[in-house]
Amino acid sequence: MALTVHCDIVSAEEEIYSGLVEILVATGSEGELGITYGHAPLLTGLQPGPVRIKKQNGEEEIYYISGGFLEVQPHVVTVLADTALRADDMDEAKAKEAKARAEQALANQGDNIDYSKAAAQLAEAAAQLRTLQAIRRKVR
Repeated sequence: MALTVHCDIVSAEEEIYSGLVEILVATGSEGELGITYGHAPLLTGLQPGPVRIKKQNGEEEIYYISGGFLEVQPHVVTVLADTALRADDMDEAKAKEAKARAEQALANQGDNIDYSKAAAQLAEAAAQLRTLQAIRRKVR
């Protein structure tokens, strides 16, 4: 049996996951991270996108986060997310629609557009779609 570490994934609204994991994979501010038992203590910002965990029983789960922080302590890994969604709670059609709206807003750069807001919406929609693609690859 592989060594495990306790993992908590929480958002401002709720706790999404709490349990033992063999590995957690997320995209930090400096790139992709793989956290396993015995990892050095760490605190880093997280980029929007998928967070993948492999549970103690070998089952994999993928969550979407819109950003936040990852804290690694000797026996606990905590993902503090701005927004966190389970795979079952994600809607691909809504993500595609949001991406299309943001792309159109950026293409029609008029006087009344908030460029930074449209760019952030585009990045979030693209991250959700990447997460859904990662889930599909896992299922196959």
